[in-house]
Amino acid sequence: MAELEGLEYGKSDFVLLDEVTMEQFMENLRLRFEKGRIYTFIGEVVVSVNPYRQLDIYGKEVIEDYRGRELYENPPHLYAVADAAYKAMKRRAKDTCIVISGESGAGKTEASKYIMQYIAAITNPSQRAEVESVKNVLLKSNCVLEAFGNAKTNRNDNSSRFGKYMDINFNFNGDPTGGHINNYLLEKSRVVQQQEGERNFHSFYQVLRGGSDELLKSLYLQRDPAQYAYTSQGASVTLASNNDSLCHKAVMAALKVIGFTAEEIISIYKILSTILHLGNLQFTSDGEHVILVGEDTVKHISELTSTEPENARKTLLYRTVATGGGEVIEKGHNEQEASYGRDAFAKALYERLFAWIVGRINSVIEVKDYNPALHGKNTVIGVLDIYGFEIFDNNSFEQFCINYCNEKLQQLFIELILRQEQDEYQREGITWQHIEYFNNQIIVDLVEQPHKGIISILDEACLTAGKVTDTVCLDSMNKKLGQHPHYTSRKLCPADKTMEFNRDFRIRHYAGDVTYSVEGFLDKNKDPLFQDFKRLMYNSSDPVLKEMWPDGKMSITEVTKRPLTAATLFKNSIIALVDKLACKEPYYVRCIKPNEVKSPMLFNDGRCQHQVAYLGLLENVRVSDQEAVEAIVNQHGFEDDVAYGHTKLFVRTPRTLFTLEQERAALIPILVLFLQKVWRGALARMRCRKIRAIYTIMAYYKCYKVKAHFWEVERCFANVRNMADYGKSVEWPKPPAALVQFHRITQHLYRRWWARQLIKNIPPSDMAEVRAKVAALSALSGERVDWGYSRAWERDYLASAKDSPLTSTNFVRITKELKNKDQYSQVLFSCSVRMLNWFNNTKDRALLITDKHIYRLEPKKHFKVQKRISLDAVVGVSVTSGSDQMVALHTTSQDDFLVHLQRGQLNPNQDRVGELVGSLTDHFTRVKNTPLPVKVCSTGLQVHMSGKPKSITVETKPGQTVADFKKSRTGFTLLLPHQ
Repeated sequence: MAELEGLEYGKSDFVLLDEVTMEQFMENLRLRFEKGRIYTFIGEVVVSVNPYRQLDIYGKEVIEDYRGRELYENPPHLYAVADAAYKAMKRRAKDTCIVISGESGAGKTEASKYIMQYIAAITNPSQRAEVESVKNVLLKSNCVLEAFGNAKTNRNDNSSRFGKYMDINFNFNGDPTGGHINNYLLEKSRVVQQQEGERNFHSFYQVLRGGSDELLKSLYLQRDPAQYAYTSQGASVTLASNNDSLCHKAVMAALKVIGFTAEEIISIYKILSTILHLGNLQFTSDGEHVILVGEDTVKHISELTSTEPENARKTLLYRTVATGGGEVIEKGHNEQEASYGRDAFAKALYERLFAWIVGRINSVIEVKDYNPALHGKNTVIGVLDIYGFEIFDNNSFEQFCINYCNEKLQQLFIELILRQEQDEYQREGITWQHIEYFNNQIIVDLVEQPHKGIISILDEACLTAGKVTDTVCLDSMNKKLGQHPHYTSRKLCPADKTMEFNRDFRIRHYAGDVTYSVEGFLDKNKDPLFQDFKRLMYNSSDPVLKEMWPDGKMSITEVTKRPLTAATLFKNSIIALVDKLACKEPYYVRCIKPNEVKSPMLFNDGRCQHQVAYLGLLENVRVSDQEAVEAIVNQHGFEDDVAYGHTKLFVRTPRTLFTLEQERAALIPILVLFLQKVWRGALARMRCRKIRAIYTIMAYYKCYKVKAHFWEVERCFANVRNMADYGKSVEWPKPPAALVQFHRITQHLYRRWWARQLIKNIPPSDMAEVRAKVAALSALSGERVDWGYSRAWERDYLASAKDSPLTSTNFVRITKELKNKDQYSQVLFSCSVRMLNWFNNTKDRALLITDKHIYRLEPKKHFKVQKRISLDAVVGVSVTSGSDQMVALHTTSQDDFLVHLQRGQLNPNQDRVGELVGSLTDHFTRVKNTPLPVKVCSTGLQVHMSGKPKSITVETKPGQTVADFKKSRTGFTLLLPHQ
């Protein structure tokens, strides 16, 4: 750090001061502030001074400078502590938290924004959409919460009037997966009353100055905040602080990004406008009853809250009370009670609206469907941005709670940073000078101790029957706490005229004395709200408003447990917060306010000295090997400037530390290269061993899979010889990838064996038919559904007495003559057919196919041969895919045979096309050693007759008794009887 910032900027870490004195501390702080260096380390604690101006130290380039770096590698910055917390969370899987503390106006809210922006910038490098969505909601939630939870005060134009603790959940990759926001003690009294020079919450001014004309008209609002009692009390309303109009647009956009629906957004602004209208309600008395001034305002309120006007009016003027006997009566208010009820109602409306907004944001950003076993460890970074210590001209119940919260956080800081550090010196056996610090446990006990603390006294007063006033409560505090060194009042110290009798008491806080006015303490602690208002809101027809008031469901006669007081609820929430922070690894940002006039140039020594009085400790250097450390220290002659603990080295002066750091910086590159070399070699050897092991396992596993497959195949097919189907029904096991080809070969061999088992049982006389059927099956390729495979094939049907009883004898005689004449060996197929003659007329003929010729015979003329062609002239066969019996025998002379096979007496419905095709293709393949092309057509056949191409189609005609050919425009049509 010394090399990154010159000496003109002072010491970038307060532990490097030559002498740790308040004078040197303040001199260094002032110098850095005047030089524009607003951040300074105290070890791992960051001190931040509010610059009251914009500095160019938060851009993308600066973020990259700090990403993944150690604290001492760069000048002090919020980004350094944010990165340290993130690295601890990611590397060591530890929950961390960043506690931002300081007085009001010290810059806590801006610091939390920069920390959130840094975490968002360094996460999700892969730009996963779901992670980006979570980041956007987390960032946009700040804009919404500022609008509804921040206000202009005399010390700060954007003062957080509530405490916020945000847990950000991260997955094992270090990317945000969700979060949760806790809010603490919204200063709801600001809704109805502001001190001189201050404003109400930003949200009211933003909707008035930034809302569209249509929106304001629908809400019955005017644009001037001076028109409303709740926005015109403190600051000059003519000045638009923080540019309210632009902020309103940003809030509207943020609400939509977070996921608020249009109906929910309009309900939010209806509630804001209801509060403004409530503030303008006036009450007057006619002597006996209180009446409302301005009935139109009541109508507007009822419309905006979706309630009945009469119910709204009665709720503002009357209170429903249940008597001891269970009777319900209506009690009218006086003017003071009505005004009190109106203001209490307005405060409760705003408080519940704010709590609902926080809950709605949480429902969007909460981690959903998280499973540690599946998604890995879920780690958390907590960011605490809570109100700073407050001392106003008039300090009331809110300042009392806020300052108690700061006491608790200071106690945590003492426990984790100061006390543990000095206890470590004692454990290590180091001779050291004890550093005095103020342990504020005594003040914490003054406030929260059971039965004796101020909160217990307040609660006791609230629970006491009868009329107990704030003054009576103050007397009780004086009696019980009069001897406490950090408590006093005017009664206990009559000479102190800075306090009023029967009104003020004073607590000596760690950050200074604060005088509190007890007026209103009991009312604010009891936080009363008439049940009538709760029932009115619960019965609203606006679902958003109804959801905010679940306790309005209770009947007026229902007896419930007395609710906890506001102070006790706040105490419990702060104790839970401190417990939550204590279980995390803390990182601190201590914000300092340099002056009271928000000047970027003025550094008020007295004001700043008061804020930093409790800071400052010597840095220790953690080591582990004492002998090695001694050798290094003695080599540089520093033996008189260090002390050795049991496990740590403690350095006295910064010069020694600087020299050691310089030597370390020079050795780091050498050590890094050496470690990289050793580690890369180790990684390479481990990787090599793993690869060898992997290949060995793979080889053995592949061998096992092969053997296992063989064993499984052997088991499945061990008994197939004795099965009726020879194993055809056995399911083959799935082979491993290496055996896929082998598996196909094995299946092929099995099918051949299976076919052989079937064929060897077939008589030789049937083999010709089997071969023909196999040939037909192959030729028709499954394109023709029925081709006669399930019946016995006669082949020579004209010679069969069963199929042709009248002509078979004559046909047998003629075929003998033809056989002697043409010397053929066998008849391949014969059948009666319907075919075309030379004049394109259809006639009944006989078709005879032998192993030498194809004959067309005239049955009526004793089977006289009309045409004979050589079988060698046939070049192909065409059939249809239907059930018709049409066959085309294509010839080399382009004078094709086109026939329709006619069924005989044997079976009038049998298909003979497959038999003809199978007989021919088997003969051509087996005898002629040449394949015969067979074409199966779905729409019709293409043939040549006398050298001319013809198209043959098939049609079914009603009334047609027999199949016959009919001439068409492109050829012929086969007309089939309608079935």
